[in-house]
Amino acid sequence: MGIKSLLSRPLSYFVMRGVYKRAAQAPEWQRRQFVNLLENGRKTVFGKDHYLNEVHSYDEFREAVPLRDYEALKPYVDRSVRGEEHVLWPGKPLYFCKTSGTTSGAKYIPITEDSMPNHIRSARNALLAYVHETGKSSFVEGKMIFLQGSPKLDHTGDGVPYGRLSGIVAHHVPAYLQRNRLPSMEANSIEEWEQKLEAVVNETINQPMSLISGIPSWLQMYFERLIERSGKPNIATLYPEFSLMVYGGVNFEPYRARFRELIGKDIPTIETYPASEGFIAYQDSQQHEGLLLTIADGIWYEFIPADRFFDEDPPRLSLEEVQLGVNYALVMNTNAGLWGYSIGDTVKFVSLNPPRIKVTGRIKHYTSAFGEHVIAEEVEAAMTAALAKFPCQVREFHVAPQVHPDQGLPYHEWFVEFIDPPLDPAAFAAEIDKEMTGRNIYYKDLIKGQILRPAIVTALKPGSFEAMMRKRGKLGGQNKVPRLANDREVASILQEVSL
Repeated sequence: MGIKSLLSRPLSYFVMRGVYKRAAQAPEWQRRQFVNLLENGRKTVFGKDHYLNEVHSYDEFREAVPLRDYEALKPYVDRSVRGEEHVLWPGKPLYFCKTSGTTSGAKYIPITEDSMPNHIRSARNALLAYVHETGKSSFVEGKMIFLQGSPKLDHTGDGVPYGRLSGIVAHHVPAYLQRNRLPSMEANSIEEWEQKLEAVVNETINQPMSLISGIPSWLQMYFERLIERSGKPNIATLYPEFSLMVYGGVNFEPYRARFRELIGKDIPTIETYPASEGFIAYQDSQQHEGLLLTIADGIWYEFIPADRFFDEDPPRLSLEEVQLGVNYALVMNTNAGLWGYSIGDTVKFVSLNPPRIKVTGRIKHYTSAFGEHVIAEEVEAAMTAALAKFPCQVREFHVAPQVHPDQGLPYHEWFVEFIDPPLDPAAFAAEIDKEMTGRNIYYKDLIKGQILRPAIVTALKPGSFEAMMRKRGKLGGQNKVPRLANDREVASILQEVSL
């Protein structure tokens, strides 16, 4: 059976009918996940340590299982990496997803035989949802590229493979997609980003590309390199068959104008929300805002109001208890063996039936040196609004506090790498500040109370963000530019590389 039949309108109808039926009963399906997780968790070392055999309700679960980040879960993960069985989930993990750590070095997120299908099915369903709603499936006619990390896997001492999530998933891409899939395993396995990008361009520049997928910042580099090498005015001229772009990882809005220019036209897009811990949500509609939460695939969610996250005992809510428009820190319990696990992301619900979310940022990525607690959603919206008003284009930006300026009041400093700078930089900065005061009442009060002066925009030379990411060891298709910070670490590197 070929790709046309497996991504067809009849199949999309059949699959999405089931998806929406479950979504309409989301609280019930989440309760089923909770029961299944408890039944399996009781058989593990973690379950015995936390008396899961005595847990029969969510209230009891909250008492028994504290919130954790990776550092708190690490002792259990280390035992699993060493080869011990039944530590966090029955048996041994199928893989470990290796990601960059914070205080403890590399992180090893388990992926089990039970959790692996979630990653594959959700990616498939994102495409089927598009076909189901639009009736368009022309993207199956040409070649598809998934700009991702290396599929090379190493092994623990006990023989369990580990690597990047996209590399692990590459080994499970269905056969019906492999025939049309680029780049080659050889090009995909190149670790050094610049060399890999060149190899990918070489392999795809003369191919009939119809679907292109990746993180926007790195897709932007790919498109620019293609245009430079081909001499074509835009991607649509180079790839007339290009009809669908899939992206994830960051808010696309600040990139939209630049992509319209690079591509040469507006093109349908699908946003996805995959993470090492599980495939959380995907855009199921071109008409409705938000990403459909995967509620029946081995993940049971908890939500903490973001403004209470750092309380000593923050409230933990189930899907039944959430409200529209509230910023929540996302907590996951999964059939990969994660329990009370805070992944660090924040989300808002834009719909409750079906449950659709919008990713708003990172709980630890904020600017609050003066008590303003500015989040990524606010700075991205402010930048998008300013770009809509001023004829200019931005490659990347980062916001950091300047607490001790050489003179005058402190301020928020916006480091911006322009592609086409605004004709009036001062007016552009004033518009950003106006947007911020309208979006964050605390920031507005600090400006009005003359605690802060209005935002300062610092223009960076071309290539500054790429150089910063390289200097931090984060250059590559799966790494995201930090949008804002509460310190000057990234800001200092940007200043250094932009001299």
